[in-house]
Amino acid sequence: MNSRNDQHNIEKEKLVSNTEERNARHKKAMQRKKEYIDGRIAEATIDKGLLVVLTGNGKGKSSSAFGMLARSVGHGLRCGVVQFIKGQWECGEQMLFADHPLVEFYVMNTGFTWETQDRDKDIEAAVATWKKAAALLSNPEVKVVILDELTYMLTYGYLDKEMVLSALENRPADQHVIVTGRNASKELIELADTVTELNENKHAFYDGVKVQKGIDY
Repeated sequence: MNSRNDQHNIEKEKLVSNTEERNARHKKAMQRKKEYIDGRIAEATIDKGLLVVLTGNGKGKSSSAFGMLARSVGHGLRCGVVQFIKGQWECGEQMLFADHPLVEFYVMNTGFTWETQDRDKDIEAAVATWKKAAALLSNPEVKVVILDELTYMLTYGYLDKEMVLSALENRPADQHVIVTGRNASKELIELADTVTELNENKHAFYDGVKVQKGIDY
């Protein structure tokens, strides 16, 4: 009986010792991490408007952009949204933000390019919608601008690439811009401050699942 109790106590002591050792290693690792992060924060002294590009073939590019819009509105910043391509069905983001006093919201309202099947009309709509975007990009009172699906306008040649890049580069110094869409051009990526590429591993749609309200639109 004593032998069994002794063995139990030994195992208990080992467990306590291992736990203490693991906790000590964890504390040291977190201390090193804190020192590194604190150092990087101290080195970050530049204050400027950011150009953020969200690209790739994965889901979530527009959702991420509108998450930043919600955050910006929460801070009381004046914002602008221009949605290229979309507009033929109810969009939760538009329903939420279109009438918000801090948000100017414009939609090209042609639907997807494979639905219109008319390049001339698509170009005409893109040029008209770009005028709204250009006005936002030249307004120093607007602190955050979302250009949703803009990359398609450049990929398909609906808008002049140099004109768009020039407007982005010469916007107000403290204005943040978020561009979304697949296949962001090399020039756009080079101009950007932050680029995130979302890749698709699985998507319910390809298994026959309908688009879902609140998740897909």
